[in-house]
Amino acid sequence: MGRLFGTDGVRGRANADLTPELAMAVAIAAAQALFERDHSHAPLAVVGRDPRASGEMLEAAVVAGLTSAGANVVRVGVLPTPAVAYLTGVLSADIGVMLSASHNPMPDNGIKLFAAGGHKIPDDVEDEIERLITEGTKHRPTGAGVGRVTDLADGEDRYVRHLLTSLPAPLVELTVVVDCANGAASSAAPEAYRRAGAHVIAINADPDGLNINEDCGSNHLEQLRAAVVEHGADLGIAHDGDADRCLAVTADGTEVDGDQIMAVLALAMRDAGQLTDDTLVATVMSNLGLKIAMADAGIRLLETRVGDRYVLEELRAKGLALGGEQSGHIVMPAFATTGDGVLTALHLMGRMTGTGRSLADLASVVHRLPQVLINVPVGDRAAAAKAAQVLDAAKQVEAELGGTGRVLLRPSGTEQLVRVMVEAATLEIAREAAERIAGIVRTVSPTR
Repeated sequence: MGRLFGTDGVRGRANADLTPELAMAVAIAAAQALFERDHSHAPLAVVGRDPRASGEMLEAAVVAGLTSAGANVVRVGVLPTPAVAYLTGVLSADIGVMLSASHNPMPDNGIKLFAAGGHKIPDDVEDEIERLITEGTKHRPTGAGVGRVTDLADGEDRYVRHLLTSLPAPLVELTVVVDCANGAASSAAPEAYRRAGAHVIAINADPDGLNINEDCGSNHLEQLRAAVVEHGADLGIAHDGDADRCLAVTADGTEVDGDQIMAVLALAMRDAGQLTDDTLVATVMSNLGLKIAMADAGIRLLETRVGDRYVLEELRAKGLALGGEQSGHIVMPAFATTGDGVLTALHLMGRMTGTGRSLADLASVVHRLPQVLINVPVGDRAAAAKAAQVLDAAKQVEAELGGTGRVLLRPSGTEQLVRVMVEAATLEIAREAAERIAGIVRTVSPTR
């Protein structure tokens, strides 16, 4: 078996790759890996999910696994991933479990795990969980030792109230369209923005278990662009299925990506004296334009591997205040232990109201180099990304670009894809180079 955990938990096609049996096994192993570190109290677990139909099935399996391991479980229902992380912390739980495949299509699902405090579990704990699944878990309790299950009715309200405490002033005279992706934030995001003072128009906020991420949300901005223009809104906000990311569009429908959002927030925090060591953390996927903008502003940019968990690790290790990814995962450790799309949007809008400037004006600080990203379906993502022919092609393209661009190759952490990214002086150069490399990737590892 290959490594079970990807860059963001366990993910796969629900009831095929990610079965109830596997979900239960992960829950039991995670309980034993985490609970055995502290015997001073009865273990407690928080379990939430996004609205996918398969989440109901997998929630039952996870709850059964946790209670069979002796954990008391608090079910919080359909909530964003960062809300589950927050509640894991405030309820002093030993473990948090979020059932979601984030931006992936509805047939997929996933298991995201949080340790005490609401922090993502480190690699060594993931390795221990996989070992326990492979080798078998230890004896489980019986009788009164079996865990019990309760439901938390006010989880969303607690989460929203927490977010609102982070804003210095109301979002007055601001109209926002929010695309909820028919996902976990379909209730929480519009509620948070309204209670913050904005006039809110919500779209794709009617989840039925089957329509999550379907031609909407942060992966499909077309509906949001049209709605912002139609309603004459000041901006649009797009979330993904579990609302741990946030993208935006300006009043004329122009996309504002995670790099630009990070730049806006970094400058706001620097001006407020809140940007620790005047440093921003981003991944190697961020556009060179972000690095240039931050250097011009006197802000240092630290780069990590792709994945918000690595951004989080860097933030925690160095005690820094802001980091994120181009995809819209933005982390503000003063208020959240993981990427939080609703929190990000609140602070982005807060910068607009605080300065009186439009989003287009604020985002213009980053002049993005043309960037082309091709997701290439493959039979074996790890082998394809390391194939000699692929690496040789990437080196040749980098030599051709010289100092005017770059190439980044990486296997997806959640799907059988190799991501080929090229930045160059022009879009045409970037597209030609990316397609050339992608063509070689396809030949070395064709899909089955």
